[in-house]
Amino acid sequence: MTLPYRIVATDLDGTLLRSDRSLSARTLRTLAAVRAAGARHLVVTGRPVFGTRRLLTQLDYRGLAVCGQGAHVYDFDSDRLLVTHTLDRDVARALVQAIGRETGALALAAVAASGFLATADFDRRPGADWRLVTEPDLWTGPVEKILIRHPGHDDEALVAVARRICGTALTVAHAGERLVELLPAGISKATGLVYAVRRWGLTAADTIAFGDMPNDIPMLDWAGYGVAMANAHPDLRERADETTLTNDEDGVAVVLERLLAARSVAPEE
Repeated sequence: MTLPYRIVATDLDGTLLRSDRSLSARTLRTLAAVRAAGARHLVVTGRPVFGTRRLLTQLDYRGLAVCGQGAHVYDFDSDRLLVTHTLDRDVARALVQAIGRETGALALAAVAASGFLATADFDRRPGADWRLVTEPDLWTGPVEKILIRHPGHDDEALVAVARRICGTALTVAHAGERLVELLPAGISKATGLVYAVRRWGLTAADTIAFGDMPNDIPMLDWAGYGVAMANAHPDLRERADETTLTNDEDGVAVVLERLLAARSVAPEE
């Protein structure tokens, strides 16, 4: 079996993973068929390296993964970061405070080298591995990204305010419901994807990409072919070359099976 693409780049949450964050047997079989056909599966996720590494053990994943919305490229085989970008904390803190002056006090969280840090009002149900801190404690060490929330602003409104205030000083990404993220300037999923693909000596034309949220738009725009999930944000569906089924209906596998079948025989159901 062969594929018309050498790289299959997939987001995780809302795309490759089902709503319960599991991977279906069908998706696992199809990804194995993709690898057998000589193509690479490249995860491109907003999740930090530590969360991605833990999750992908069920995939028997190998090679590179783009994490942190493109700020990090991690090599699973050597267990090392090939690329890493962190925020300028002084700039980021000043801009967060400027956003808060317009919206009212923000609930904040940070992805840092020490783990996931959050203020007590960030979520009513903190994750088991979160560390609850006060706002000043968010800035005491290297920060990969900041997450902002405000009860009086929906995601679209908060993104608009953040982009207007941050300008080109930070990248503002809308990564999911109640996931508005502030990243180092110029960083997107496309920057990490481009690094990985070029490292392998390949190009955008060799790449098919799958996603579901506006933070996936740069990745789909760069790839030779972009696929949105049926559950995707309308802004992403408008930019995609194709819309497949939802993540709970194995939409990624559906497209890949079709492409495999077009060259030979689809993987066994």
